[in-house]
Amino acid sequence: MTAAAAVDVTLRAPAARDRAAIERMLRDAAVFREDEVAIGLEVFDGSVAGDPAYHSVVAELGGGVAGWICWGPTPCTVGTWDMYWLAVSPAVHGAGIGTRLVREMEQRLAGRARLIVVETAGREDYAPTRAFYEARGYRRAAVIPDFYAPGDDQVVYVKSFTPSTDSYEGR
Repeated sequence: MTAAAAVDVTLRAPAARDRAAIERMLRDAAVFREDEVAIGLEVFDGSVAGDPAYHSVVAELGGGVAGWICWGPTPCTVGTWDMYWLAVSPAVHGAGIGTRLVREMEQRLAGRARLIVVETAGREDYAPTRAFYEARGYRRAAVIPDFYAPGDDQVVYVKSFTPSTDSYEGR
């Protein structure tokens, strides 16, 4: 699939019917442990249920779920938001779906977010993920050695924005 194929992607609100496809996508990524898949599904369920801590968008391609992004306000901060999950079906990696999802999140946070934080793994199999964030303007802010497991660092990326002065109320 080419980047041009992403033009046919429809971005929409997640629905409970998407849960099995999200689970399959997380498992097919082959980088998430079982406990991570469970947390991803818990976050997905929260976003579908309307939990204000979780906002998400699904990318649909050809009638099926091709990607998902979830973000939320970071507790005890002013204007900081976390990108909790970004997953794209391995079958369509490189088609621009991840970029569309990140841009959608950033557009929805325009004027509200001062800072977006992304935490990801430092393992070698996450090198493409880290390159993806860097290519989209996220800068590496910190590395916490052995955070996820021995030999698996946490790599923290941030992207700064200039929100309006009245944007912090009612995040």
